[in-house]
Amino acid sequence: MINTNSAKLREEARKYAPGGVHSATRNVEPFHVFTRGEGAYIYDADGNKFIDYQAAFGPYILGHNFPYVNNKVIEALSRTDMYGVGTTDLEIEAARKITVHVPSAEQVLFANSGSEATFHAIRLARGITGRQKLIKFQGCYHGWHDYVARNMLSSWDKIGKRDPGSAGMLEEAIDNTLVCTYNDLDDVERTFNENKGQISCIIIEPIPHNIGIIMPQPGFLEGLRELCDANGALLIFDEVITGFRHSIGGYQKVAGVTPDLTTMGKAMANGFPIAAVAGKKEYMQRFNTQPGGDVWFAGTYNGHAVGTAACIATIETMENEPVHEHIFRLGDRMRSEIRGILDRLGITAYVAGFGSTWTTYFMDFEPKNYTDLQHNDAEFYVTYRKKLIEKGIYKMPMNLKRNHLSYSHTDKEVDITLEAIETVLKEMTGK
Repeated sequence: MINTNSAKLREEARKYAPGGVHSATRNVEPFHVFTRGEGAYIYDADGNKFIDYQAAFGPYILGHNFPYVNNKVIEALSRTDMYGVGTTDLEIEAARKITVHVPSAEQVLFANSGSEATFHAIRLARGITGRQKLIKFQGCYHGWHDYVARNMLSSWDKIGKRDPGSAGMLEEAIDNTLVCTYNDLDDVERTFNENKGQISCIIIEPIPHNIGIIMPQPGFLEGLRELCDANGALLIFDEVITGFRHSIGGYQKVAGVTPDLTTMGKAMANGFPIAAVAGKKEYMQRFNTQPGGDVWFAGTYNGHAVGTAACIATIETMENEPVHEHIFRLGDRMRSEIRGILDRLGITAYVAGFGSTWTTYFMDFEPKNYTDLQHNDAEFYVTYRKKLIEKGIYKMPMNLKRNHLSYSHTDKEVDITLEAIETVLKEMTGK
């Protein structure tokens, strides 16, 4: 695979930005400078074409440059943009659609990134309860801010220990964030008991997609709801990834568990920048966008026409076309046929997934939490992905990353992918 132009442009990029990239996980090998995306495909500066399963970490549920969404954004920008006072018709309609579909969303506020949304949700929970501490789960990612930037992709010897994710974090923020084990209700109950009257909220990815795909075991999410109710804490579902991708109502609709607050982003606008925090009206009214509210919420670009128009168009597409039926069918096929390939070749692995997402852990059992993932053969996992990239199949070449199907993928792309997967696995194992 030719990478000459990407290599040259990478050196140019490094002159103007540290590392040449503008988000921490983009500096991966092999490095590409991407120049175009269309449907299920992305193209780099050397003309290499890839079937894209990275999907920018999940936003592209409809596919790159989906015409209906793009045209609605262009149409909106031909008449409106942002004003800094009042509201726009687009903000009203986008918020209305979310309240129609997402069970917990009685009211909605727009931000620009998932990190902003989780920051505001946690601050609101602290304002409502008057408590400082919160619970998150080992391996889960909820953004870059001090409230939650600890115990994400921890080294194995740091699991459950004090593991801040960055220099410069406030010590108080680190220590007020308590870390529990996913799928372990006893651990959560013990943490509540050890911190009685001090915990404001639990924040959780209902499916921990930061570490691939770990499914909640029966009763786990329901148990968190009960523990929050019993202890006067709020339950926050971080559905920045799961929201709209797994159902138009979010994973909470699938699970039948309604949180107090929900954060959303990514698939809600098919790649355009917008995020949201939503929840029960009695809680959302505490934001100072409501006169008399005492929890600060602001942002110059909140509710910009680009994001709100894209959000409306994306949800309209889900309302009017069989988006989830299509991507779920392809996801089921992908997972089933990968399992068939692994069985034929006698390779030990666990194919995890839900709906349009999947990943193949090279281990001999279903992982239930981050600790279990120590058994995944990380070297094999990453090498496998790099070899697929060489064959035009783009999966993020990092350990413990999920893959995404979009409405633009078809059985043709799945056929090509499965053939490449079998070829690569044969090459790597000599079978």
